[in-house]
Amino acid sequence: MKLGIIGGSGLYGLKALETAHAHAQETPWGWPSDVLREGTIEGLPVVFLARHGPGHRIAPAEINFRANIAALKAAGCTAVVSVAACGSFTDALPPGSLAVPHQIIDRTHGRAASFLGGGIVAHLALADPVVLELAAHVAAAGAEAGAQVQAGGTYLVIDGPRFQTRAESRLAKAQGFDVVGMTAMPEAALCREAEMAYAIAAFVTDFDSWKDGEAVSTAAVLEVMAANTARAQALVTALCAQLAAAPLATPSREGWEHALDSAIVTPRAHWPKEAAAHLRAIAPRLFA
Repeated sequence: MKLGIIGGSGLYGLKALETAHAHAQETPWGWPSDVLREGTIEGLPVVFLARHGPGHRIAPAEINFRANIAALKAAGCTAVVSVAACGSFTDALPPGSLAVPHQIIDRTHGRAASFLGGGIVAHLALADPVVLELAAHVAAAGAEAGAQVQAGGTYLVIDGPRFQTRAESRLAKAQGFDVVGMTAMPEAALCREAEMAYAIAAFVTDFDSWKDGEAVSTAAVLEVMAANTARAQALVTALCAQLAAAPLATPSREGWEHALDSAIVTPRAHWPKEAAAHLRAIAPRLFA
């Protein structure tokens, strides 16, 4: 297998990436956030992509998520792990800890959220947006890297780039969410459409704004992020060693590698040529 790593805030490269070479990868949906850096870590082929681009210049709502995922697919990735910063809604996940959520609530607006369209309609099954087998490896790697880990729970996705108001934060806590971030959607849905496994390594930087007398700030986030970066690097190395020794099983229990088989409702005879040509980039076995 080949693993794609999307580095979020604080993770702009991988020190362990051996024999790395960088190359640009255009897609039918444009250019990804940055060049792809390919190499091996612990014997596992790895492709790294900085989500926010060089110098952290791309805001969450401005990310070309479709190009990012399509570029990783074109590079041969079969699984993607998102390394991201997040806020916490629980004392059980203090700053410096690691959340490996299994569920996602999407409260973003206006993001291009699907590869499908243009005359080819599909209704994707996404009841479980995270592949649990991959998430289990991420949680184990986090523990091996020395992080306090919570496996499971729900990741709330907001548009950003602003942080939440205190009322918004307290509402999210009351609703039972565990962490908040700005990027897990549409990443998870696009990975499923591209028939790649997806999991999240969310490093906690703050308690958002639900606590009396506390409010999340960029300065505080950056301070914790610096410490989290070393943990993230160690997690990736441990994760690659695990997956090199025990790659994800296929056929999988969750069926992520054939997610489009029962999703497309437009008969092949009605597929517009241009739309089908674009979709070859993410599902060549169906659209070749």
